[in-house]
Amino acid sequence: MKVASEEELAEAVRAAQGPFEIVGGGTRPVGARQGLPLQVGITGIRLYEPGALTLVAGAGTTLTEIEAAVAAEGQRLPFEPARWGALLGTVGESTIGGVVAANVSGPRRVQAGACRDSLIGLRFVDGAGTVVKNGGRVMKNVTGYDLVKLLAGSWGTLGVISEVAFKLLPAAPAQVTVVLDIPAAAAPAALAVALGSPFDVSGAGWLPGVGAVIRIEGLAESVAYRAARLADLLAPHGARIERDGSAQIWADLAAVGPFQGRAGDIWRFSVKPSDAPGILARLGGEVVLDWGGGLIWALLPEGTDARALAAPYSGHATCLRGTAPAFEPEPAPLAALSRELRARFDPRGILNPGRMG
Repeated sequence: MKVASEEELAEAVRAAQGPFEIVGGGTRPVGARQGLPLQVGITGIRLYEPGALTLVAGAGTTLTEIEAAVAAEGQRLPFEPARWGALLGTVGESTIGGVVAANVSGPRRVQAGACRDSLIGLRFVDGAGTVVKNGGRVMKNVTGYDLVKLLAGSWGTLGVISEVAFKLLPAAPAQVTVVLDIPAAAAPAALAVALGSPFDVSGAGWLPGVGAVIRIEGLAESVAYRAARLADLLAPHGARIERDGSAQIWADLAAVGPFQGRAGDIWRFSVKPSDAPGILARLGGEVVLDWGGGLIWALLPEGTDARALAAPYSGHATCLRGTAPAFEPEPAPLAALSRELRARFDPRGILNPGRMG
């Protein structure tokens, strides 16, 4: 079933006789899926005010359309959303509603925050078929539930998003990447130095075959100065400055390019960067690092229990492709809170039941 308006969506949910699997572009089939597919085809940019750095769009609008529209005005989504289609072997176009539902945040998260931090308002339909609005077109405090933050990363289990509003940022006119030829285990310490420097780093990760990578963005003269100073700071690690290939490095990191089209289970660990070296030693396998080592992508043999291998760790692990449960089991108090929230927003339990365990 595909709905093309918020009214159709609300009616479909009210009339539901069983569960729905909420679908955007179908590019992130993570977690248990059951029920009748309900595709959100509510498309179109409803409002775009470049002068106010604000955009409002239907949840089914493709990420490609939104990025093209804001790029034409010299702007961008701050959180650099990644596309996982090639990584997970799916087809289709990533939608902005799916990005919000999964709180997809790319390498620039270390500077600009996550998707939920740029989200200033949304509309959604809850499990009773009621249309709910929260936030608006400007940042403001709210009372009660902060639904903007709550819905981002809920994977469609609390409501079906119909419209989103974002704050934007000007696009950087120039960028370079400082590259360090060091192994993954040594990267978090070096990246911590870079992130703690005064040079306004907008990305910090590690790629196989490349090494540790640190992005500097901004006005051309400022970028040249800051990159040179950072390279001097990291000279003991053999720092060099990559200019022409910088954009491709970050595109590969965001989309986890080294794992695309390859067999095996794909895991994503969100941890403290300082814990990354120990986790890497226990985990084995091939890895890609982001967020200064706070995000670990791992490609492991099929059927691997990566949580057991990596233990102990503080954080959470998600199996994006494989036979293991997708989401980390929640501690009892948090699980109880999650159940209460789902009962409040989806009393019939029809929205992506079992998706998050």
